[in-house]
Amino acid sequence: MKPNEKDDEPIDLNLDAEPVGDSPLELVDDGLAGEAAGAAPAEESPEAVSEAVLTQLAKLQAEKDELYQTMVRRQADFENYRKRIERERKDDARRGAAIVLEKLLPVLDAFERALAAPDNGDSEQYRLGFELIYKQFTDALRGHGLERIPAKDQPFDPFVHQAVERVETADVEEGTVVEELQPGYKFQGSVLRPSMVRVAATPSAAQPEDDAEPPVN
Repeated sequence: MKPNEKDDEPIDLNLDAEPVGDSPLELVDDGLAGEAAGAAPAEESPEAVSEAVLTQLAKLQAEKDELYQTMVRRQADFENYRKRIERERKDDARRGAAIVLEKLLPVLDAFERALAAPDNGDSEQYRLGFELIYKQFTDALRGHGLERIPAKDQPFDPFVHQAVERVETADVEEGTVVEELQPGYKFQGSVLRPSMVRVAATPSAAQPEDDAEPPVN
């Protein structure tokens, strides 16, 4: 029998020849490189970064505006509180002074009645000293805001005058103060005591004779 030609061909054992296709090591390296590339985060675009920064700035600006408005309100509240305390302090001082001055008015009335008494000429030096004391006293009261209310020959004012009597007279207009019975005073623009006065009234007309009843026969 003739031997097979293919069986007679020699086998090439050249180990230096380059292998055909990818080696197992190259396949492993390519796989690891692909996984590393997939795990790396994607870079954000400049537009996305700018939008995030603007959003954060808008949030910070809103917080700043809110804090500023809160500070303005607190400052306004404190200013109102300070003004109210100052006003109350002045009102308390004014009420205290008004109470003291009101208690001194009878003393002032006594001075004026003493000076209005007729002078018999025997105590002229005493009267001059009395007038000097009265002037010093009234100057001190005026210096603290006491003001006398005009009354005589003035139109009657119910806010500062207290009418105790109506006097019929044709010499002055109706509603005119004809006499001051007790002086009134103001303290810093407010009435401390009204003036007690008599007020003029129009005289009532006499009954006409024609209206008289006829005599009875």
